[in-house]
Amino acid sequence: MKLISWNVNGIRAAVKKGFLDYLDSEQPDILCIQESKAHKEQLSSEIIEDHGYHTYWHSGIKKGYSGVATFCKKEPLYIQEGLGIEKYDNEGRVLITEHENFLLYNIYFPNGQKDEIRLQYKLDFYDDLLPIINEQVESGNNVIVTGDWNTAHRPIDLARPKENINTSGFMPIEREKLDIYVSEGWVDTFRLFHSEPDRYSWWTYRFGARERNVGWRIDYFFINKDMVDLCIDADIHHDVLGSDHCPVSLILDI
Repeated sequence: MKLISWNVNGIRAAVKKGFLDYLDSEQPDILCIQESKAHKEQLSSEIIEDHGYHTYWHSGIKKGYSGVATFCKKEPLYIQEGLGIEKYDNEGRVLITEHENFLLYNIYFPNGQKDEIRLQYKLDFYDDLLPIINEQVESGNNVIVTGDWNTAHRPIDLARPKENINTSGFMPIEREKLDIYVSEGWVDTFRLFHSEPDRYSWWTYRFGARERNVGWRIDYFFINKDMVDLCIDADIHHDVLGSDHCPVSLILDI
């Protein structure tokens, strides 16, 4: 079973850059996108359904901002928009789908770079999400949490760690949140298969960063530890263009 996650930085812009061709060629069982930047009623049928996937959308109140969508070959057993926490759900950040063997959380985690208020909002999001997914695992469910986590966890996960120690996305207080997830049994699937440096999923549009591979790895598939034996592969597809992020993937033996 192939799962792909991709922050497309605007679904309508991504379609103009070949998103639908990518979907057709890759044929994932499930594709999660973040930063759709659109409400469903703004989208054409070629984006919503003509490709043959079932699509589910969660958008924020503010148009042209945030938003997530999940494309599924097989209809999920259950769909939930949001976490049930208004301050996050108003921004369209979470889409939960239940599948035969797991729950899938497609999440666009907040970015904390604007100011202290948004940084605290981001930290609160990490704190509030963790008990929700832990409870699902404790109830006997396998859980996958994917999307744009907006934090590079370790120095290996960005090209210039020393220069960015005070930049939101690599601040110790943010990285500690991911440490807590790991300490409570959540596993970064990419690192199950890859220990090498210089593998990134996001590059600023400025300074020719992508061409020089001055990037950050901030897009992840995290799973509860009981799912590790089901993982066949996880990877980053840096050669796929169309956004400032590239797709990341997880292949499961299910």
